[in-house]
Order: sequence, then C-alpha cells, then structure tokens
Amino acid sequence: MSNSRKMKIFLLLLLFLCEAQSRATSRPNFIVLIADDLGIGDPGCYGNKTLRTPSLDALAKGGVKLTQHLAASPLCTPSRASLMTGRYSIRSGIASRSRVGVFLFSASSGGLPSSEITFAKLLKTQGYATALIGKWHLGIHCHSKTDFCHHPLNHGFDYFHGLPVTNLRDCKPGQGTVFTSAIRLLVFIPLQVIAIALLTLAVLKWLGLCHVPPAVFFCLVFLAALILASLLCFLHYFRPLNCFLFRNYDITQQPLSYDNLTQRLTEDASQFIRRNAERPFLLVMSYLQVHTALFASKDFAGKSQHGIYGDAVEEMDWSVGQIMNVLEELSLANDTLIYFTSDQGAHVEEVSSRGEVHGGSNGIYKGGKANNWEGGIRVPGLLRWPGVLQAGLEIHEPTSNMDIFPTVVKLAGSPLPEDRIIDGRDLMPLLLGKRQRSEHEFLFHYCNFYLNAVRWHPPNSTSIWKAFFFTPKFTPEGANGCFPTHVCFCFGHFVTHHHPPLLFDLSKDPRERNPVSPTTEPRFQEILETMQRAVDRHAQTVQRVPNQLSLGNLLWKPWLQMCCSSFFSLSCQCDREKQDGRLSH
Repeated sequence: MSNSRKMKIFLLLLLFLCEAQSRATSRPNFIVLIADDLGIGDPGCYGNKTLRTPSLDALAKGGVKLTQHLAASPLCTPSRASLMTGRYSIRSGIASRSRVGVFLFSASSGGLPSSEITFAKLLKTQGYATALIGKWHLGIHCHSKTDFCHHPLNHGFDYFHGLPVTNLRDCKPGQGTVFTSAIRLLVFIPLQVIAIALLTLAVLKWLGLCHVPPAVFFCLVFLAALILASLLCFLHYFRPLNCFLFRNYDITQQPLSYDNLTQRLTEDASQFIRRNAERPFLLVMSYLQVHTALFASKDFAGKSQHGIYGDAVEEMDWSVGQIMNVLEELSLANDTLIYFTSDQGAHVEEVSSRGEVHGGSNGIYKGGKANNWEGGIRVPGLLRWPGVLQAGLEIHEPTSNMDIFPTVVKLAGSPLPEDRIIDGRDLMPLLLGKRQRSEHEFLFHYCNFYLNAVRWHPPNSTSIWKAFFFTPKFTPEGANGCFPTHVCFCFGHFVTHHHPPLLFDLSKDPRERNPVSPTTEPRFQEILETMQRAVDRHAQTVQRVPNQLSLGNLLWKPWLQMCCSSFFSLSCQCDREKQDGRLSH
C-alpha cells in the first residue's frame, strides 16, 4: 500500500474520530423508552427465540447492550423515582414500610416531592422541549385537586399525555382485580364472622338460653349489607375514578379505553418529535405495556406465540420501531440518544383466573418483580447514538437505571445538582470505551424501605459479590415467586433473615443457586466485612424524609378526586381524546 493511500486512510479515520468526539460533546436529543414489567428474557436481543422484537433487536445491533443493567428497585413507583432523579428512592421518601409499595389511587396525596430534581427539570433550563407520554405513577396532588404538586408538569415536563397512576387488572372489565387479598381480609372474613354470629345468636335464642333483642339481628344484617354495598361500590367505581388519561392538567378520557391505545400514544410521541425537530428535545415514552391488564390492538391480537402477553410485547416493539422511523424520516437519528429499559423484571406471579400466564420471562435469573433476586432487578438496557456509540457493543459491567440521570444531564450541558447526593454515574466514559469498569463499586438493593442486599464489584477483580440480609419466602414450596400474595413482601414472617448474610458470586453463579460459605470461599468473612462497611457508609448518607407511601398518603381522599364531569354524580365519564389530539397537533 502506498504512503499516500495510507495517509488518506489515516486522515479519514481521524476525521471520523473527530466527528464522533464532536457529536459526543454536542447537545443531542434524548428519547427514553420505559417498558413496564418487561423481563430481560423477553427481547430477542437478550436471547428470546420465539417473541418477535425486531425494533429492540435493531437498537441492540446499532448501539450498546448492557448485560448487567439493574433497576434501582424491583417495583414501579420507587424504580421510576430513581430513574427520574438519579437517586435511591429512599432519599425522596418513595419507600414504603407496609405491604403496599406503589400508588394505587389517583386521589392519593403522596408522590415525588417538588424538592426533587428530575433530569427533565434540568434539561428544560437548557432550552429542551420536554414531554412525558404514557405512565407516570409518581403522584398528582398534595392538598387539593388543583395544586398538581406531584404532576409531571411540576417536574420539568412541558407536555404530558398519559395515565397518572398505573394500568391495573381493575382498569379492564373482565380481567379480575388486584385487591383479592384486601377483599378477603376486609369483606369476606367480616361477613363470615357476622354470619357465624347471626347463626349462633339464632340458635341460642331458639334454645331459650339467652334473650336476643331483634335490634341486634337488625344491626348485624345491616352491617353485612353495608359491607357488601361498599364492596360493590368499590368494584364499580374504581375504574372510572382511577383509570383515566390526562393531557397536561385535563382529563381527556375517563375511564380510559384500550382501543388502539398504544397507537394513539405512539402517534402523539411522533407528533411531539415533529413539532420539535428544529430544537433539542427530551421525550420520555413510558409504556403501559406489558403490565396487566394486558391489551393489544386488532393488528397484534392473537399474532404471537405467547398469547396476549406476547401480543402486547410485539405491539410495544412496533411502537419503538415507529419512533425510530420518525427519527430517520426527519434525519434526526444521528443527533438522538435513545435509551430503552424496563422499570423492573417480569411479574412471574401474574396468572389469570383461567390459568393463563400473564407475566414475562426473566431468562435464567431467579425471582421477579417485587424482589431483589436478579430476575426482579436485572433489566434490558439498550442505548443507541449512531456515529458516537459503537454499534453491536456489549458491556458486562454493573450499571443502574439511575445512571441515565447524570448521563443525560451532562450531555445536555447542565451541571449536576451540588446540594444532594446523586447515586447514578455518567455512562458515557463506559459507553465510549474511556473506562473499562463501572464506576459502581457498590450498589444497594432496597426492598421498599428495607435494605435487602448489597452488590460489590471489587477493583482489579472479575468477581461480583451479592450479599442478602434477608430473602422472601417463595410460596408454594419450590415456586419461583410468592403466588398466594401475588407479590413478595419485605418484612415480618414473609421473609427469612440471614446471619451471616447469604453471599453469592454472580460472576460464577448468575442464577443465585449456590451461596458461598467459609469452607468454599477462604475470604468469606473479609468480603462480608468489606460489604458491611460500605453499607454503614451508605446508611450515614440516608436522611430521614417524609414517607410518601405512608398509609395516610396512600389512602383515597375524595377531595383530591378528579372527575371530568360532576363528581357528585359519580359518573365521571368523558372522551375528549380525538378532539384534544387534533388540537395538540
């Protein structure tokens, strides 16, 4: 090869590197795609051979795949709080001490505090157009239904179109209820007690052993009727009062309709990109799929090999592809960083009343949603930025969904907040190959309020140690989840505490089947002592803050209830989606 040709090749390589460096230091657009309850074993790019996910596979092929990407929490609300703020959710009070770890009612008073700083807030100060489309699940109101203190528009988003709480079985007629345990405790058991009391009193009166005034029978029957009426009212009104769509501050559909819902939200996301093609933008597309109640439009229903769950996954993948197509059409692909993840692992206990499996696959990993076994927190992590990030790269270092906060904020040119701890780490040095190891030497895994486990990736070592202080009691015996309670809980008789902690080396045992012991690991005690010191240092940084998921904040409050018609009529029915959609475009 001639010297002149070598020089030309050298100059071309130099030009390419300079262009990549220039793009990496310029301000890209950002698209954050968040699936709901998608397991790491569901996408084709993570090994699934039967679910069709060509769009996600294309993201992985054209960008970077993270194989040890971790949700900061195995539950929706705290995981999303951590993603938005780059902080463990316990720092913002999104950490329940009870069985309920998420918001269930639109008229609850808890939520992401106004004092928290989301990446949307910081990007807005840098001139970015910001939008959240889809699921929020971080609260709406504090004291009145007009304060919108927890609303997305109070957390840096210019535009919001979606579901303020979450998608539940109760939102879709015929799909059952998530309140089975509560109904059993608060309705069926009291009714059984009343029935036994009535029968006992009637027998005693008939035998002449005691005098029972008629008023006693009347009160017991009235109480039973009141309990039954309350149950019927709850089941009838839960859907319209909690399952509705917002556009900014206004209700546009109450109750929400699943008809072409993914298509509607995808079209709105596409229109947002088109409207802001000439300025930097942030789009958070937060999918309702594949959380139950499962749904899919007629174009996808019955088309997959995995029933309605597979249909929903494939429709969500289609939506990802539509957004990528819009970027290509507008020549924005090379100027846009796309990030795809799931808020936690698949919900393995999701089985319908007919025995249909409505949860996804966590691949080889143990456990799932609501617990900190790898299946509950190891999630897909895909990033694409053509010309900047190496196509087809796989990174096997521990990373967190909290890392998207500093990554996005720094790329947008904003300084990180200095008045608070940011637990996430900028991913760009790792993604660009400037670092070979994750900046997370330690990661802490919370089960709601309780520190459940700690992960340690020692310097100059390939080992990744994970120590559990307690683990959930899977039921029935031999199961891979907590099926009688629908999710695993974090305290009391629902868990087994470990002294010393249960220790795994994930680099050798990713399935978490064989805990090490002093006989199998000579450094057993030294490793645990190092991890305990890290826990102690971390605990000193966690300050006491108001509990946003306290019983008082979780309960339904009628004065916070939003209704698109007169609340006193309790109808709360309207459909302004089509009209408002035309206006927003």
